[in-house]
Amino acid sequence: MRAALAPGVRLLRALPRDSRYRGLTLVLTFLCYTSYHLSRKPISIVKSQLHPNCSALGPNPHNDSNSSTWCSWAPFDGDNYKELFGALDNAFLVAYAIGMFISGIFGERLPLRYYLSGGMVLSGLFTALFGLGYFWDIHVLWYFIIVQVCNGLVQTTGWPSVVACVGNWFGKGKRGLIMGIWNSHTSVGNILGSLIAGVWVSSAWGLSFIVPGIIIAAVGIICFFFLVEYPEDVGCSPPLHHMASDEEDAGGVTCNEKDPEAVTSNEGPLSISGQSSVNRSNSPKEPVEEPEAISFLGALRIPGVVEFSLCLLFAKLVSYTFLYWLPLYIVNVAHFSAKEAGDLSTLFDVGGILGGIFAGLISDYTGGRATTCCVMLVVAAPMLFLYNHVGQNGIGTSIAMLIVCGALVNGPYALITTAVSADLGTHESLKGNAKALSTVTAIIDGTGSIGAALGPLLAGLISPTGWNNVFYMLIAADVLACLLLARVVVKEVRGWCGCIARKRGSSVQLTESVLDGK
Repeated sequence: MRAALAPGVRLLRALPRDSRYRGLTLVLTFLCYTSYHLSRKPISIVKSQLHPNCSALGPNPHNDSNSSTWCSWAPFDGDNYKELFGALDNAFLVAYAIGMFISGIFGERLPLRYYLSGGMVLSGLFTALFGLGYFWDIHVLWYFIIVQVCNGLVQTTGWPSVVACVGNWFGKGKRGLIMGIWNSHTSVGNILGSLIAGVWVSSAWGLSFIVPGIIIAAVGIICFFFLVEYPEDVGCSPPLHHMASDEEDAGGVTCNEKDPEAVTSNEGPLSISGQSSVNRSNSPKEPVEEPEAISFLGALRIPGVVEFSLCLLFAKLVSYTFLYWLPLYIVNVAHFSAKEAGDLSTLFDVGGILGGIFAGLISDYTGGRATTCCVMLVVAAPMLFLYNHVGQNGIGTSIAMLIVCGALVNGPYALITTAVSADLGTHESLKGNAKALSTVTAIIDGTGSIGAALGPLLAGLISPTGWNNVFYMLIAADVLACLLLARVVVKEVRGWCGCIARKRGSSVQLTESVLDGK
């Protein structure tokens, strides 16, 4: 007797062809970038183990006169350990920021599947090499710096590639919500990275790097075998990035008199199709001349790219300072162990997941990406101040404040690096040229990565003067990020006012015509 077809297979067969491939692309790119962040997180967990409080471990078994640092890992056993940690972070982040501007140009000109999977395998190699320093008993700073620089360069292959892939498959209609959910890979990767690194941090911290390195390399190999870059490659219909019936004002706010769902129903969460897409996919395709990739300066001329790039610089400064220094802050201020601090710091990323989804949902509903970011940044500033002063008063308060701060800090960061980048990379001024997605994404995220490099560096320099000063720096960066979006916010507000005025005028005309008919 033969069993019935498996329920999961029946579900897949019931889905339209486009939906299946869109779902596969979302899942694969989600796993890819989850593994990227998973491999970046261990350094923040291991810091507290490289320079622990040795006096709490008992007397020095080697009878060395320096009893407070006998258990530290050289060269991080001196009083300048915070500066050295900052140098490690900066080596990775500066290399990442510089490489990101170049990476987008390569991403437009090379097959994304090869570029992404190759970068993931190399990222796994350099992540594992950092951990092998433990087993090879390496105590020279230059080794760890060189590994961090190389890892920063190869990790730039990830973000432009995954955003370009998702942008190729999904149109603008519900992009904020879809990408808000999809962008939770950042926080999921940070959480998994913290938990995996925490397993070995106190026993053999080298494994905290080697295991994530193996994971990202394995996911890269899976990506090589299954990723589909363009819908046309498998006979699916490309998404509609812009609707001809939309009226878009100077502020970039769409004012559509039709049912909003009617505009986006063709693309839905996982599908742009009904019967029409099946018919199109079965029809023979005529060869189309492939457009040239956009230049760096051409991408900068796209309206909004400069403003959002500079805003992301300061937003990412705040986010990455938390990414690299939050566990150490919790150890120093709340006096938790390294593993407990690592576990508690994951709540910031839980908040980041919620913030990214919320920001995407609100911006889809209102059409105001910049306004959504600005409001969240305004609220984030006082919340950072409160977390520093009352966040460690109790475990319940600490949990709540970490989630709220994570949502407000990572929400704008997530929205700009995903939906905004995809919107600008398929801007109407490009006239349908999809060869701008990787370059625009790389410019925005590369500029943001300059802030990501500055944040941990400044934290390392300022933290010896007190953690209060670090939080003042973060609050100032948050306010600057908000101010840099002011011009775009004003344009969006004017757009809404224009939409309201036009709708009011059309309703008055309709009323007058009805009365004249009577």
